Amino acid sequence: MLAILARRINFGARHGCTTILVQSQKRQNHLCKFDPHYNDGISGSRSGISISSGSGGGGSATTTNDPHYAISRQWLANKRSSPSYRQFVNRHKWLDTGHRDIVIIASSGSEPQRQHYNHQNNNSCSVIGCSSASSSIQSLVASQRRYYSKSSTVCRDSNTQQVANNCNPCKMSRDPASNQLNDYKKSVKDGAPTLLTGNGAPIANKKAAQTVGPRGPLLLQDFVYLDEISHFDRERIPERVVHAKGAGAFGYFEVTHDITKYCKAKIFSKIGKKTPLVVRFSTVGGESGSADTVRDPRGFAVKFYTEEGIWDLVGNNTPIFFVKDPMLFPSFIHTQKRNPATHLKDADMFWDFITLRPESTHQVMILFSDRGIPDGYRHMNGYGSHTFKLVNDQNEWVWCKFHYKTDQGIKNIFQEKANEISANDPDYSIRDLYNAISSGNYPSYTFSIQVMTQKQAEEFKWNPFDLTKVWPHKEFPLIPVGKIVLDKNPENYFTDVEQAAFDPAHMVPGIEPSPDKMLQGRLFSYGDTHRHRLGPNHLQLPVNCPYKMMPAVNYQRDGFMSINNQGGAPNYFPNSFSGPVECPQVKSPTYHASGDVDRHEPVNEDDYGQATLFWRNVLTADQQARLVSNLVGHIKNASTFIAERAVRNFSNVDVELGRRLADGLRASGMNISASGISANL
Repeated sequence: MLAILARRINFGARHGCTTILVQSQKRQNHLCKFDPHYNDGISGSRSGISISSGSGGGGSATTTNDPHYAISRQWLANKRSSPSYRQFVNRHKWLDTGHRDIVIIASSGSEPQRQHYNHQNNNSCSVIGCSSASSSIQSLVASQRRYYSKSSTVCRDSNTQQVANNCNPCKMSRDPASNQLNDYKKSVKDGAPTLLTGNGAPIANKKAAQTVGPRGPLLLQDFVYLDEISHFDRERIPERVVHAKGAGAFGYFEVTHDITKYCKAKIFSKIGKKTPLVVRFSTVGGESGSADTVRDPRGFAVKFYTEEGIWDLVGNNTPIFFVKDPMLFPSFIHTQKRNPATHLKDADMFWDFITLRPESTHQVMILFSDRGIPDGYRHMNGYGSHTFKLVNDQNEWVWCKFHYKTDQGIKNIFQEKANEISANDPDYSIRDLYNAISSGNYPSYTFSIQVMTQKQAEEFKWNPFDLTKVWPHKEFPLIPVGKIVLDKNPENYFTDVEQAAFDPAHMVPGIEPSPDKMLQGRLFSYGDTHRHRLGPNHLQLPVNCPYKMMPAVNYQRDGFMSINNQGGAPNYFPNSFSGPVECPQVKSPTYHASGDVDRHEPVNEDDYGQATLFWRNVLTADQQARLVSNLVGHIKNASTFIAERAVRNFSNVDVELGRRLADGLRASGMNISASGISANL
């Protein structure tokens, strides 16, 4: 096996090829070049891969004169069949643009190995290998975190700081996330500031607490210690019940297309208009310290700082959800969390609930498809998911769905690789986002809407407010609106990300809720949990404050941690003393609603139809096989009667899917009696 480590290196304008240095267990070096301009880079007589045999151990390997033909063709033929190598090449094609190269170093030894190789111009570059042949490419990239660039005549090991021999063109430096403290140190222009207590007094000595003698007891008068420890005791706040693990970034939204005929919100008022925003990405079920590369939906929440107030678009990376009634939401989340007795994730809980709620089938199939583990937050789409109402300046309105699709392209991680990354770099997605923005590789997303008229909604074949279904794009095509661009990392994670509070109830004139039951349920729940987690004045925190664009004018006062209490302005309404007044211009259009008051359970409106289309028309044969494999790998941990119910449920999607699932579960050792024939649960 080869342990492989990816690094960036710039040798100038050479076709945008990828240079790969590989050392086998026999300590023979191979210098390999991948050129994306030739076929797919891994097959064909002119594949764009060349191999140069080099010396063993600490020697060097030199490229051939013709980079497109291999000296060691047998080595290449053997390696072409390696799934990990093929996956690496496919996953890194996006890097092979412009004039950047990837350097890959491998070592099977127990300690990092220093190797040298000569490039075309005979400049020698010293690089560090990495041990652990079983580790994944991406995990090693994240864990070692050394980047290379042709920017210095001195090359140092970033751990030992020893100068490497024969290393004129290369300089080693860590990735931006790993180098954050060094960057902060450089930003402090006038030297380290004086250390102060919480009340601003300078501290003479912070190396020891005050005691009676060197071994004596502590003194109650030691305010420096008491101030420090009492604040430390209160550092943690409650984590989010869902979406606890996340990453954030700041940026802007820019209008590229006019939709003022649909919406009067000033954020869309003219082409070219930019609105500042903050985005928080997250996993759903895991705790704050959980891994980023688990199979789980991803949150994609956007806070727009508009001149009319905060607009929070609190979505996910899928356009649908598991349930359609908010009464079921707490129970669903409990099944994604831990068993209350064992404190372990529980397959029985998960699949018992899912198989008893057929409307979840479509979302579950997306979750266990390739898109269930996106390759970081930059390579996934976002969706508002719910149906909203857009109102124009004539008070005419339409129903709407929001989409924000990645401009970086969809990329996903297969299960086996995701498991390795989870073990080696659980913060993979956070690191990837931070490093991309720090390097100037700003993620962007194309923002679009779907529109449905009132008449279309009345005549639609199913409930248009059903969160478990998508609106067909052929009937309701995407209408482009603008771009979301993320160009600034948080200065402090707790201040800018952990305290960020997104609330679907936060809308601006021109954007209103629909009768979507799940949206209606969220309108209360999010603000309620923020008040519990952050306090009643959480909207005064800078990251949540709508008054960046306008002065604070309302009748809310006092409460814990009030920052802006609006001075001497009246605190009651109505009043005769110039307190804030109403704005009739933003009145919502009226609409009629009637019906019998009852607990109306969701009606089965073809819960399997879109799941069938997803299986038959969206997934390729390979993707179908991975979906079945992923499902089998999870369902096999559930009780047999629940697994049989799952087979019957998926047979309602497609008989072939049910048969393959049953076969897979039997092969895993389960005694499944279900035949895969479509049956009611």
